[in-house]
Amino acid sequence: MAAPSVRWLWLTLAIVTADRASKFAIERLTTEGFRRPLVPNFADLVHNVNPGIAFGLFSETASKWISFLLVLSSAAVIVLLIWLLVAGYAGRVESQIGIALIAGGAAGNLLDRLLHGGVTDFLELHLGTFRWPAFNLADSAITVGAALIIFELLSGERHASRARS
Repeated sequence: MAAPSVRWLWLTLAIVTADRASKFAIERLTTEGFRRPLVPNFADLVHNVNPGIAFGLFSETASKWISFLLVLSSAAVIVLLIWLLVAGYAGRVESQIGIALIAGGAAGNLLDRLLHGGVTDFLELHLGTFRWPAFNLADSAITVGAALIIFELLSGERHASRARS
């Protein structure tokens, strides 16, 4: 019998699908370097491709080893997260949803790396001179997922360990 947390795998698939659809629209309807204000002085629709990791880290590195390690580590994390859900080690509902969101976001960005050699980002937030680096739906899912897991950890409630047969 499958663990109850398996029910959240649909969320992982939904995130990958929505992320790829949003990136496909940006890739087809705009050119790299595109910028248009969505909410003046707050949010811009952009088209950037990030070959590195979060916030452009390693994006200037031309090494194929970095790209290979990014793909390999992303795949390993996705497999681990899916295993946590399937094996029933994902904790309470907040963590189950968080893990599903993180797995979906990581899979969406991994798919981008495999298809394009980098991750397509399309939303940039700014306030005054402060600019948050461009991001995408997968990045948002990862952030919300991490926040849910942290919330569960900080809530102080204990959950029962998975019963062993």
